[in-house]
Amino acid sequence: MTSRRSFFQKSFGIAGAMSLTPFLAQAKTEDVSDALLELNRLSPLDAANDDDLWARMAQAYTVTPNILNLNNGGCSPQPKVVQDAVDRYYHLSNEAPTYYMWQVLDKGREPLRRKLADLAGVSNEEIAINRNTTEALGTFTWGIDMQRGDEIVMTKQDYPNMIHAWKQREMREGVKINWINLNLPIDNDEVVLKAYIDATTPKTKIWHITHLLTWTGQILPAAKLCAEARKRGIISIVDAAHSFAHVDFKISDLNCDYFGTSLHKWLCAPFGTGMMYIKKDKIEKTWPLFPIDKPQSGDIKKFEALGTRSFAPEQAIGQAIDFHNAIGGKRKQERLHFLKTYWCTAIAKNPRVKFHISLKPEYSCALGTFSIEGMDVGDIASKLFSEYQIHTVSIKWENVKAVRVTPHIYTTTKDLDRFIDAVNKIAAS
Repeated sequence: MTSRRSFFQKSFGIAGAMSLTPFLAQAKTEDVSDALLELNRLSPLDAANDDDLWARMAQAYTVTPNILNLNNGGCSPQPKVVQDAVDRYYHLSNEAPTYYMWQVLDKGREPLRRKLADLAGVSNEEIAINRNTTEALGTFTWGIDMQRGDEIVMTKQDYPNMIHAWKQREMREGVKINWINLNLPIDNDEVVLKAYIDATTPKTKIWHITHLLTWTGQILPAAKLCAEARKRGIISIVDAAHSFAHVDFKISDLNCDYFGTSLHKWLCAPFGTGMMYIKKDKIEKTWPLFPIDKPQSGDIKKFEALGTRSFAPEQAIGQAIDFHNAIGGKRKQERLHFLKTYWCTAIAKNPRVKFHISLKPEYSCALGTFSIEGMDVGDIASKLFSEYQIHTVSIKWENVKAVRVTPHIYTTTKDLDRFIDAVNKIAAS
């Protein structure tokens, strides 16, 4: 408890002094750190609906008051402590780039790898640091040996970058994609399992599994799918762009073969930071996206040969992990689910509103989706922003047509009341 308080007071004391008078900076620091201590005295469920404490925790962020940002699923803001870490490392790099970048900051990758591995519940020898989920899964798509006629099972609700990657390999090498088209929302694991099994043949080599669908927030039973794949001798690849540091789980819980995520989403790490996991016995058999002298080595670091890159965002991942751990993964998940349930329950009273997500906690968390009868979802999102300065995103993908709403831990119920009122006024008009 004391160490967590010291972390916040030190971090936000420095941050606040840059923009506030010393008195106000100190008050802000103490408010955030004291709120953190109070949150940690509560169970995750009890903490979830304590709006006052979370409003005080929101002081850790620098989000604008002029826009109500409910599209945190696209990319999350970084708390001030992470922003300041990026600045420090960046300015240090510029003092003598080749010395501070490669002789100092580069040495921080191994401690950072261990912190990520601890957060993920796996060995540090299975974790590589990269830039985003697309890079991680692209490495898997092109790095796994396949023969003409080998098959991949994936859904039409998977992320476009991953779909395009597999389609390109299909065009170039003659592998085959067996498609699943999910009818969302789904609150039955067996429906999803059956869909994957029905699309599988003796030639199936890979199951591509999106843990949490970007379009609606649907959580798929990734652990069960990975277990079923392993039983059948099929490789499991998990796209966890939206689930990592959002839903409280460990990679080891899934027991997948490959896993990729973007840390600039729910971990609130610097933009353009990501992580990949490859099960130890698969590393040697996987080719790196950027070639090295020993591409078939069993060293996970072969996947980090990116050439010159900025070390500042990478090293500031450590501060994002500290911030996440200070709050607690389960406490964060419960608050995010509470916020989604809060606005969904309120607008559910409107007969014109339709939901595209299950409200059960095992099938959704922060992301929620809705539509209004008789209205184009693009028009709804446009009205929310132009008339009420509320930023959401409209989704039109396959069989999904909805407005996606994504609060974060700095979002208060007062903010959501503003959103609820706007939705009801738009529906009435």
